[in-house]
Amino acid sequence: MMTMHETETLLLGADFGTQGVRVAVFDRYGGLLEMSFAAYPTFYPRPGWAEQDPRNWWDAFKQALAECLKGVKSPEKIKGMTICSTSSTVLAVDDGGNPLMRAILWMDNRAVAEAGIINNTGHPRLKYSGGADSVEWMIPKTLWIKNNLKDIYHAARLIVEKQDWINYRLTGRWVSSRCTATCKWNYADIDGGWSDDFMREIGLADYRDKLPVQVVPVGRPVGEIRREAAWELGLPAGITVFQGGIDAHIGLLGLGAVEPGQMGVIMGTSFVHLTLSSGPIFRPGLWGPYPNALVDGLWLLEGGQVSCGSLTRWFKDHLAPDLKYSHPGDEPYRVLAGEAARVPPGSEGLVVLDTWQGNRTPYRDPLATGCMWGLTLSHTRAHLYRAILESVAYGTRNILESFAAANLEINEIIACGGVLNNQLWLQIIADVTGVPIRKAGFGEAGVLGCAVCAAAGLGLYPGLTAAAQSMVEYGETVYPAPDHTRVYSFYFEQYKKTYELLAPQMHLLHTFRRNGGEGVGRK
Repeated sequence: MMTMHETETLLLGADFGTQGVRVAVFDRYGGLLEMSFAAYPTFYPRPGWAEQDPRNWWDAFKQALAECLKGVKSPEKIKGMTICSTSSTVLAVDDGGNPLMRAILWMDNRAVAEAGIINNTGHPRLKYSGGADSVEWMIPKTLWIKNNLKDIYHAARLIVEKQDWINYRLTGRWVSSRCTATCKWNYADIDGGWSDDFMREIGLADYRDKLPVQVVPVGRPVGEIRREAAWELGLPAGITVFQGGIDAHIGLLGLGAVEPGQMGVIMGTSFVHLTLSSGPIFRPGLWGPYPNALVDGLWLLEGGQVSCGSLTRWFKDHLAPDLKYSHPGDEPYRVLAGEAARVPPGSEGLVVLDTWQGNRTPYRDPLATGCMWGLTLSHTRAHLYRAILESVAYGTRNILESFAAANLEINEIIACGGVLNNQLWLQIIADVTGVPIRKAGFGEAGVLGCAVCAAAGLGLYPGLTAAAQSMVEYGETVYPAPDHTRVYSFYFEQYKKTYELLAPQMHLLHTFRRNGGEGVGRK
């Protein structure tokens, strides 16, 4: 690993993502000393469901951390650490913090009815989440557990998120992050914090007994690492654990996207689009505005796509399994990108919807599914793959247009994530949106954002914004090709029209399957 300035103060960051945990050690300037990754599995017990075993998170953390620390000459210089994680990954725990169930992953959409109950209240607290909660979020999932896993809910000491559970394992304290609580739990510090009235109306009057209601802002201390945890993890005693939050949101700090007109986009399994505003912007279809969720005095606005990198992984695994045999030693995604690069923009008449696991923004439709049309016998695997890349780009443009309709123009995207390894895909996104994409100099913004939080928490910088601006560097910028943008504008309109026409059929099919093929379409 590249060694930068090894100073007296080192910073540890851990990003618990969907596929696994990434651990990194940085110096105070944002220089990377060492980084490691360990995977954990996801289980899909039913269509639309997704779960993980919390014990796998901790085991992977220990594995990645041990590997990372091997390359750090002076681990005793680590003074602060922060973790971030996927949000709305929810589990019940007993008095000792032991899981009573597998965690319900963020992308799980089983809580459709509960989200409907919440949103049908029309409660004023919903104005801070664009007028509605998502089926993915913490509160609908907590309500689902209460309604469907009554024994577990009754036995549970708390219902918590991945972030809270890891911090508890580290410090012995049950607290929530102001980032996750504001963005996914209907918390608003400028409006009294928790709303007893809202919780009572949706059926969670007992929330103070079931949620970790003590809220800690991003970059503030959660506590000192427990001696037992430090010994188990091979870390020096006395490290201060500072509060993190949602992986993508902490990644915004790791991108340095803290100026108006900049949008940070985490381009991975899913896409998360984030921007900060000096004032609130209330608009249905956007998530937020979230007050003080990340940085004091600023409002956070969010868009998101559920299925992105997961689509290309599905394609590789199911429609291109031959590549690991026909191209030994070559990365399958690189081969697919090379094939797709020979296909013109628009994939010669193919239109794909990226809503394979529902739509988060702007339709907020958990029942949406994927679609591909325009196929002829002249189309090849390369056409299909490129059309999938284009579909994700159309979804991003749809979100940017929602921001623009709220008079919030985005003139630059700062990006990180696995998609940065696919130059063709980045170019397609720039071409479709018409917006330049600046690559983060360090692609793993989540762990760097964690280091930013720890640096600010230790007082190495006067605040999160100053720390981010000092610790983040940038790479090349990908500029859109105007001729391609014009072609894609036509296909983008077909993309939107396709959803408009097919959404009712998708909902009908969901009802038919939910009822076991009964009671729909009969006369």
